[in-house]
Amino acid sequence: MTARAQPLIVGAGPAGVRAAEALVKAGLRPLVVDEAPACGGQIYRQRLVADERSSAALYGSEASKAERLHSDFAALAGRLDYWPQALLWNLRDGQADIAVAGTNRQIAYDGLILATGATDRILPIPGWTLPGVFTLGGAQIALKAQGCAIGSRVVFLGSGPLLYLVAWQYLKAGVDVAAVLDTAPFNAKLNLLRGLALEPAVILRGMRMTAELRLRGVALHYGVEDVRVEGDRRVEAILWRQGTRSRRLSCDGIGYGLALRSETQLADLAGCRFRFDERDRAWLPERDAAGRGSVPGVYLAGDGAAIAGADAAELAGERAGLALLEDRGLPHDPERAEAIGRALSRIGRFRNVLEAAFPFPAHWAKDIADETPVCRCEEISAGEVRRAVGHFEISELNRLKAVSRIGMGRCQGRICGSVAAELLAGETGRGIDAVGRLRSQAPVKPIPLALTMAETGAEAAE
Repeated sequence: MTARAQPLIVGAGPAGVRAAEALVKAGLRPLVVDEAPACGGQIYRQRLVADERSSAALYGSEASKAERLHSDFAALAGRLDYWPQALLWNLRDGQADIAVAGTNRQIAYDGLILATGATDRILPIPGWTLPGVFTLGGAQIALKAQGCAIGSRVVFLGSGPLLYLVAWQYLKAGVDVAAVLDTAPFNAKLNLLRGLALEPAVILRGMRMTAELRLRGVALHYGVEDVRVEGDRRVEAILWRQGTRSRRLSCDGIGYGLALRSETQLADLAGCRFRFDERDRAWLPERDAAGRGSVPGVYLAGDGAAIAGADAAELAGERAGLALLEDRGLPHDPERAEAIGRALSRIGRFRNVLEAAFPFPAHWAKDIADETPVCRCEEISAGEVRRAVGHFEISELNRLKAVSRIGMGRCQGRICGSVAAELLAGETGRGIDAVGRLRSQAPVKPIPLALTMAETGAEAAE
């Protein structure tokens, strides 16, 4: 039995939900596939088990947006197909391989909207693999989905708005937040004043969170350098340098992240062209203002296309849905499309402000100690990467992968790929854009060896 081809949306976060809503309103019945057990994405992640926490406790000032997204998606029930806890691990020839409930389902699709989101970006520091060190996103998942903290005395380290948001969320949850260590200098924050005209509510909300952290006794340190984590079997302390002064702080949990990186593996498997984005310091799939990729019928939306935040993701998801309708010759609202375009343009300018206020500490890469693990999946150190580059005269990232195995582990280069590129660029004296990008391969994430094959497309319309 062959199921009818239907639009396929990957991701049920802000972008995926709004894309689905646009298609359903036009009378289409999309299939929405998401790895999480419930819609919301990372920013509006839902609890795994109901507890006494309110939406305000879970999402803070964004509670109304989270509730609206959840309820709007629930209202689409019966008019779309939804597969939660499902991993789309391969794309080829207009078909998708999806692992769900121990079965591989091969689905033909007619139109593909990729709303794949983002993951944390880091640079390795000594001790980063100790138990008790989490990415900022991981720390947030533990709190939102499971009601757990990553420690009883926690330090948050890194750069980007998420650093302060997660610290504030932990503070509101009653956790002892010992300090926030910002890798950016304090004077970089003056750039936020330029954002007041673009997104005053966002700037003022961030200022309120920062003020509340200070008033509650959380130490805020800026321009943090030479960070390392101490501990025997788990985190015991964090050490850093601030100017000429060295500091040490006891803790049993660390949330760490240097902003976000887009999840682009499926766009690669779909055949999309990529371009290097200086602001994101990453290779991103090409798309037009409406979200159309370089491959006809493929659309990109949300942080999986470029980091811009939840509000932009909702708008971009809706815009991608409207583009699909337009390309099919179906009724759509061109005035709404134009309004979305203007809003996204404003958010894009605001993103430039945030990047200036929370710069990525690229200079850290040259100081990563040789013994520091870079690829924890394959247990490859920074020194091994540097020796491979020198011995084999490597100047391209995929060649480095073939020689060193970096990026061949479970994460498929999600964590170590950007670090390897930084190391390779530093060793060869080339720009980060000149060393290339890791080519994506299926499966994009680990899948069970025991997957059984379902009848092709049989379940898509159930």
